[in-house]
Amino acid sequence: MKFFSAEQIRDIDAYTIANEPIASIDLMERASDAMFGWIAKNLPASNKYIFVCGPGNNGGDGLALARMMFFAGYNIEVCYLNSSWYSVDFSANLSRLKKTNIDLNEISVELDFPIFTQNDIVIDALYGSGLSRPIDDIGAKLVQIINQSGAYVVSVDIPSGLFSNENPYPNANPVVRATVCLTLQFPKLSFFFVENEQYLNRWQVLPIGLHPRVIEEKMTPYYFIDKADILSILKPRTVFSHKGTYGHCLVIAGSYGMIGAAVLCTKAAVKSGAGLVTVHVPKCGYSIVQQSVPMAMCKVDKNEHFITSILDIDKHSSICIGPGLGTNPETVKVLEKLISDIKVPLVIDADALNIISENKALLSSLPENTIITPHPGEFDRLFGKSISGFERLNRAIKMAKQCKLIVVLKGAFTQIVNSDGCVYFNSTGNAGMATGGSGDVLTGVIGGLLAQGYLPLNAAKLGVYFHGLAGDIAKINLGETALSAQNIEESLSLAIKYLENQ
Repeated sequence: MKFFSAEQIRDIDAYTIANEPIASIDLMERASDAMFGWIAKNLPASNKYIFVCGPGNNGGDGLALARMMFFAGYNIEVCYLNSSWYSVDFSANLSRLKKTNIDLNEISVELDFPIFTQNDIVIDALYGSGLSRPIDDIGAKLVQIINQSGAYVVSVDIPSGLFSNENPYPNANPVVRATVCLTLQFPKLSFFFVENEQYLNRWQVLPIGLHPRVIEEKMTPYYFIDKADILSILKPRTVFSHKGTYGHCLVIAGSYGMIGAAVLCTKAAVKSGAGLVTVHVPKCGYSIVQQSVPMAMCKVDKNEHFITSILDIDKHSSICIGPGLGTNPETVKVLEKLISDIKVPLVIDADALNIISENKALLSSLPENTIITPHPGEFDRLFGKSISGFERLNRAIKMAKQCKLIVVLKGAFTQIVNSDGCVYFNSTGNAGMATGGSGDVLTGVIGGLLAQGYLPLNAAKLGVYFHGLAGDIAKINLGETALSAQNIEESLSLAIKYLENQ
């Protein structure tokens, strides 16, 4: 699913108004109806709902929603900020409300603030995605009071005070801390960054029927991977296929004390559907691998504790390297030779990334469309420290373009940054997956998909989605706290089965 900047969304709104055609106030009515539908289905009707509305169209959405809920019998109080300017559609909706006996309160000073309790549900419609400067004066104080109230807060489209893209005023801009944000048609880029987690407990995208033609035609670098996207690239198996049809993945992983990483990666490559999987480990890993992953072939290094050589790399369909690898100087030489000689798709993770971070010249030698899978710490060691998720993403885009890489930046909403600068945010996964070994499983999944002939970008998208879905399935049975990488690996089959049956 595409999503867009605030400026682009305004263009899409305008196109919809002109070409559907539909009056802007009726489009606002449609948006408010979508929010009312969600509230009616998910929130209690017995609580008091306090609306706080700003002077723009975000406030207009709030007023329209308040009117709908009032006529549906909800207990409603509506407050709006006194302003020298109101949008046209805000004014129209305010006029409609004044024709009812709804409780309306104009806020000019702090004494006009409503009294919030923990039992209230606050509808935050103060400021929308067009905000360009920090909230100040009476609005800032009102945000503070809302955040201190302990009330359940529903934000309209975006938490008031949060910018759609980056926050150019960190720690200076008061922002509503939303319990849930009902965002209209598209998520906002800022929703995907860790620094904004405190303002977004969760969010829900509500379609409002913006014109499909302009959405299809308008260019954007941002995509949110959903099930429909995955089903469009998932390849069904054919009746007469055989193991050779689905390629041969080589896993180069493990060192003394870290053979478990090699096991997890290898199992994941098998379960992702690779026809054959071979794992290359030091001698100390032989018996562990043979017992843990009997369906994989095992190549044993001449060294007891770490990897010092690899042979026949071109006989494989894909290679993944890094989990538990260690950074011994002999292993460094192996990675250097692999990078210089490889002619098949490559996934690099964990210690292999740490080696590259100490040997930055290797970055320019990586084959085009190599997939790297760093977590934020590994990414910062590779490309420099970032002070925010937004800055890290922009750096990932720059480096993916410069080095012609696919960067899989792991975390909540794992970001797949293609070499053309497009970014794909993953929609599956949960906090329970923040556990040792989870990344090893992901590396194996992507490597196994590459072996089957998926294009590198599609393999990355599928792999990240499968991995997150497996984590979500494991969470159903185990919860988040006790979730392990082994649980994720064991749930991969169920995740893939679920998608195959769609």
